This record gives sequence, structure tokens and C-alpha cells, in this order.
Amino acid sequence: MKLQQLRYALEVYRHNLNVSEAAESLFTSQPGVSKQIRLLEEELGIQIFIRSGKRIVSVSQPGKAVLQMSERILRDIQNIKNIGNEFAKQEDGILTIAATHTAARYILPPVVASFASVYPRVRLNIRQGTPEAVRQMVSDGLADFAVTSELSEMPAELRGIPCFRHHYALVVPDNHPLLDHRGALTIPLIAAYPLVTYEFAFDRHSGIARAFAKAGVAKPDVALSVADSDVLKTYVRLGLGIGIMAKAAYDAQADRGLTLVDVSQLFEPCDSGIIMRGDSYLRGYIYEFVEMLNPDLTKVRLDQLLYSPVVEDFSI
Repeated sequence: MKLQQLRYALEVYRHNLNVSEAAESLFTSQPGVSKQIRLLEEELGIQIFIRSGKRIVSVSQPGKAVLQMSERILRDIQNIKNIGNEFAKQEDGILTIAATHTAARYILPPVVASFASVYPRVRLNIRQGTPEAVRQMVSDGLADFAVTSELSEMPAELRGIPCFRHHYALVVPDNHPLLDHRGALTIPLIAAYPLVTYEFAFDRHSGIARAFAKAGVAKPDVALSVADSDVLKTYVRLGLGIGIMAKAAYDAQADRGLTLVDVSQLFEPCDSGIIMRGDSYLRGYIYEFVEMLNPDLTKVRLDQLLYSPVVEDFSI
């Protein structure tokens, strides 16, 4: 049995049983992946995957147990490598951060600049995605941590750690009629116009959705849902609607032609922060980066939050 075989099987599962996509992510060939999985199944004497012809259609019951253990084994091996690197190459390494667009564009840049000056030999990777996508990257071990605004309902293996709060604001074209009501805006007044906002804005856990529901506006007119703030502002400029976005994403100099309206009294603030696995060994420079994000999150404090006892659930 080879670790490569376990990695191949797990990657096929993570790519919704699509061998071609798994092979592409592993930078190898589809026949090579299929062959190694077959060899693993022959050695174990079980089918990990159930097939219809040449196509994988589901995971067998014993296959689920194999994949669960494979996930743990591969994660522990990475932690062992991290321990070795921490003591052998303290100033070298790779830091992969998963981040929503707002975090990558407006929160991380000054921290990344400071970090790079202290750790010039650490290679930084930033992977962007929706709150759900960046959470999954951490869960799958594809990122060391995520910076996101969605910290609720974490699975058992993840920890959501608040770092800062952000507020929502309206962004409208200059001279928009709503500016006449700037001091007395209400949700119904806002709902009278088409909206341009984030894809997750009206998910059930969103503070935006709760504000509209509380005001009795069940189905606001969402003209466009977008993944990032810059695209949102582009379509507000084009007149598709008024924008609801993170206040931090507004730049008075770069966003000429648009006016920001503070509506913090209408929408509850959103806790933003980091998501990490509770079973990861963290390199020293990761602690440093997190403390740069929030000086209150010292190594001691982060360890307290990260490694608090929980009931482990390694289901995949």
C-alpha cells in the first residue's frame, strides 16, 4: 500500500467521483489514477468505489471507512512534515490563505506586505472563493486557514475565530434619490429599488436577509448577485440597482461617481475572522500572520481557541 494510492482515492472523492478532474488536480493522468486505485482495492480485497461500467457512481460502505482513515493519515503526515520544517527551516515555507474577495482585496494587503517584509522566504498563496468555498478549502487541507465573514455552524474539525467586525453599507450613484433620505433610511425604502449584492446576502444565516425579513420584506428585488465587491460596484455604476456591500470595500478615491451611505443602524454587524482546522500543527510564521491580522490573537490565545476539546468527527 502506498500513500500515493490513498491520496488518489481521496482526491477522486473530493472531486465528486470525477477521475478526470482528480487527475488534473494531481497533475497526473486519468489512467494512472484509475490504475493505482484498482491496485489499492485489490490489495485491500474490497471495492472502495462502486462502478457502472467504467464510471464511478458512489462510494461503498467499506470505502467510506478507508477514505476517512486516509484523510486522517495524510493530514497527520502533513503535520509531521510541518514539525520537521519548523525546526529545520524556520524562515522558509509556504503559506496558503483562502479568502473571500473582500478580504483578499481590502483586508489582507497591508498584512501581506508587513508579513512579506519579515518573512521574505515564505511563499504566499492566496486562493479566492465564496465563504462556503474557502471554508471547504481549509476542511480539505488545501489552505492553512481562511479569512471570511461566515463563521457560523462550523463542522467539528474546523474552528471559526472572530478577528474583526465589518458593517454593511449602501453604495449608490451620485445624486441618487435615496440620498435625500440619508438620515432616515428604512429597509422598505431600500427595497423600493433593485438591489445588487453578494451571492450569499440572502442565505438564511445572513444578517442582510434577517434585516429584510424583520422589516417584513420577504422577497426583495435582487437584480444581480455577485461574488465580489468590485464587480458589485461596476454594476451599480451601470444603473442596475443600488448596492449593499461591506463598508470596507468602498474607496472614496477609486470609487468616484458612487456615494457610500452608512446604514449600520439597519444591518447588524458581521463577525469576520479566520477558519482553521483544530488538528493542524501551525508553523511559527502562521501565528505571526494571524497576530498581524489581530494583535489580540497571540500564539497563546490562538492555541486556546484552536485546540479546545471537542468531539471529533472525521466524516467526509
